[in-house]
Amino acid sequence: MDSSQLEAVGPVPPGTPDALARARALRSLLDAHGAAMDQACELSPAVLDALYEADFFRLLTPRGIGGGATPLPIFAEITEALARGDASTAWCICQGNVSAMSSATYLEPEVARRLFGDRRSALAWGARHGRARAVPVAGGYRVTGAWDFASGSRHATLLGAHVPVVLADGTLRPGPDGKPEDRTVLFPKSAARIIDDWHSLGLRGTGSDTYEVVDLFVPDSHAIARDRPEERRDHGPLTAFTSHLCYASGFSGVALGIARAMLDTFLELARGKAARAGLTIMRDNHAVQLQVGQLEARLRAARMYLLGTVREAWEEAVATGALTMDTRMALRLATTHVIGEATEVSVACYRAAGTTAVLESNPFERRFRDAMCASQHLQGGPWHIEMVGRHVLGVEQSPQFV
Repeated sequence: MDSSQLEAVGPVPPGTPDALARARALRSLLDAHGAAMDQACELSPAVLDALYEADFFRLLTPRGIGGGATPLPIFAEITEALARGDASTAWCICQGNVSAMSSATYLEPEVARRLFGDRRSALAWGARHGRARAVPVAGGYRVTGAWDFASGSRHATLLGAHVPVVLADGTLRPGPDGKPEDRTVLFPKSAARIIDDWHSLGLRGTGSDTYEVVDLFVPDSHAIARDRPEERRDHGPLTAFTSHLCYASGFSGVALGIARAMLDTFLELARGKAARAGLTIMRDNHAVQLQVGQLEARLRAARMYLLGTVREAWEEAVATGALTMDTRMALRLATTHVIGEATEVSVACYRAAGTTAVLESNPFERRFRDAMCASQHLQGGPWHIEMVGRHVLGVEQSPQFV
């Protein structure tokens, strides 16, 4: 999509509800590039240019550094809209935006502006583990480690890492709460060695490679403790949500977008295909008609459950600047449940399409792989629902990922 096509949507300030219109306008471009990005394991230059033009890598960062501070309910709809065109693109937008927002919240404003002020800036990082280390030195840390699943790393300008702080004698440094201290460190992508190892079932276009650094100096100004409300430098409604709940809201939108694309594609197929064992075209088959109605209801119910819960949480964050544990648990339950429901709709559409769905030339195969890959993420794990059940029952526990 060139700038003239984007202009047809109208000028859209980042972070306004109209940003959703811009996401929807990108659907045909993303759909056209989806298969090639799946093969290349990275987003195409044309897609990246359109995302930069729409300012989609700064949707969640504070307005004070040029970002959009997009309300979380709108952000969930944006990831859903993008995933209807291409799931990998939507995944990178969710991952990159939440990572940038949850970093900028804890950085000195001038540092945050330097790192994220450019619309072409993009941050990627992998999951936290205990095999890396950040050793305190004068003015910062010496960081060593390798991290995998760095979605968006191929177009990223910045990399980050969540690292336990290890003293010179090898012991873990305690934080303010007495527990072992972690730091999230940010550094230029050029400082790391990238390992081309993203060979996955789905979401291939995310280019989620592994990266490593050895004894890399990271200054204190680029090392933060995320998800600690007392250390926030920005106090907008978004910062009332943990990074986990922001990721969960965006990735739920991705799962919904994949399922909607699968269902729309199945509807198009059913309107004209006659199964070899059937006497009529699929649209005239009573069993197909029933299944379509049930899948529509299931997907629409999941979508409204997600958006309704995110909106309730957002209203609380705007009104009070914080979220109660009940609200956080409600959002965790909604996002986890919706990822599961959307995945089941995608599976049902794939199976209903018959042998047509197995061919790479048809859109079912790639979207089915994307749905299966998305469903495996931490945010969709069933143990979250078990945790919410304990909360509702009043069982004592140490809540996680809320």
